[in-house]
Amino acid sequence: MADEKKDKKDAAKKPAAKKAAKPKAEKKPAKKAPAKKAEKKEAAPKKAKAEKKPAKKEAKGEKKAAAKKEPAKKAAPKAPAAPPVVRASARYVRIAPRKARLIADQVRGLHIEKARALLAFSRRGAARDIHKLIDSAAANAENNHDLVGDEMQITSITVDEGPTLKRYRPRAQGRATPIHKRTSHIAVALTPAED
Repeated sequence: MADEKKDKKDAAKKPAAKKAAKPKAEKKPAKKAPAKKAEKKEAAPKKAKAEKKPAKKEAKGEKKAAAKKEPAKKAAPKAPAAPPVVRASARYVRIAPRKARLIADQVRGLHIEKARALLAFSRRGAARDIHKLIDSAAANAENNHDLVGDEMQITSITVDEGPTLKRYRPRAQGRATPIHKRTSHIAVALTPAED
């Protein structure tokens, strides 16, 4: 019986020893496996880099091909060219903007010949300044844009307020009353008249 007990103990010890031996054996290959993984990781980035470069080149090639195709599509529909706009401006004109706007509203949108006729016979003081400005814009059209000055149309005319000159007038009992001498900035834009 004692022998049987010893055999059982030995048998119990042997599998335990075998079990202990097996994990040690498993540990050694485990150490080798990370080394292999590290080698694979090193090899993988090289492969990835090699793969990325052609992909970039292909992408660039595709972009170039797409860029070459797009202008051909854009070149087909051509929009009509906008008519040239000829501008002239007069600044610090010694007339109140409110008075100048009355004349500017009358000539806005007119053909240049009709506007000149209206301004030539107007009694308003601003008519003379606006007439000179329209003549200047017509001269700009002839000299700068090679257009016919008499075949233009007034597309826009604006009158903005300039600086005000402040003066004072003596009045009774030692008082002084202000006098505001207003100025205007006038701008004209002409385009070729439509027939």
